[in-house]
Amino acid sequence: MKPVKLAMAPFGVSPPPHFDAFVTRIDRLAAQSALAGADLLALPEYFSMVLAGAHIKAPDIAAELADVVDQAEALVRALVTIASRHKIYLLGGTVPMRVGAEIHNRAPLIGPSGQLEFQDKQAMTRFEAERWGVSGGAVPKVFETPFGRIGVSICYDAEFPLHVRAQVKAGAQLILVPSCTDSLAGFNRVRLCARARAIENQCFTAVIPLVGNAAWSGAIDENRGHAALFTPCDLGFPPDGVQAAGEMDEAELLFTSVDFSAIDRVRTEGGVLNHRDWHADISAAPVVKLA
Repeated sequence: MKPVKLAMAPFGVSPPPHFDAFVTRIDRLAAQSALAGADLLALPEYFSMVLAGAHIKAPDIAAELADVVDQAEALVRALVTIASRHKIYLLGGTVPMRVGAEIHNRAPLIGPSGQLEFQDKQAMTRFEAERWGVSGGAVPKVFETPFGRIGVSICYDAEFPLHVRAQVKAGAQLILVPSCTDSLAGFNRVRLCARARAIENQCFTAVIPLVGNAAWSGAIDENRGHAALFTPCDLGFPPDGVQAAGEMDEAELLFTSVDFSAIDRVRTEGGVLNHRDWHADISAAPVVKLA
């Protein structure tokens, strides 16, 4: 099977004049990606919060969240239309949505046929849980595509090895990590953990960040990072495990190929076999008194 062409779209936080302009911006990214031959386009965590800038002119985290939640279903419908129009798989970043009485941070993954599935963020940051009122959602899933199985581990979730491991055990060879971090420290936590997940699971991990500054927003006021695709540091892959990396804080599409067959090879022929040698059931380490 030929490698998959992945388009990663760090998304700048310039506010749109209205909803239709925001959708048009996404449509253009999809058109550009499809024209370049991409099979899959991935957007960042909370890229949808940029939509609040059409109505919110001063920082107000509660009003910003309410504004985007109210438009969430319309935005997801528009993302489905975009994926179908351009015949591309689309990770629609994440969108805060009502699920029963709670608000969850949800990543819509859409097929070119218009099929829509969601991966919820499971682990909440302190900001989300303590100040914003966003709740953790459903357990990790794996999505079957014609080119292989994909997992989505949203930002903070990627900092927890067992979240990604559950997806890898179900056959995922590519983990998409849409992220939104307001400092270099936060971005590096996600970046370095994504690299670790690629090594320990012998899989690909792709980090797609929100970027730029938004003086009008209290929720996405600062956003740092760069897009990157990480790999195992072994047979057939770059020695440093970095296959592709964009410029820091730049909202430019980054294209790269994802060869799922290379993962099969490294898992059987690699210098180390992390995927095979993972000890699934690890009990707590014994405590030894040292006088």
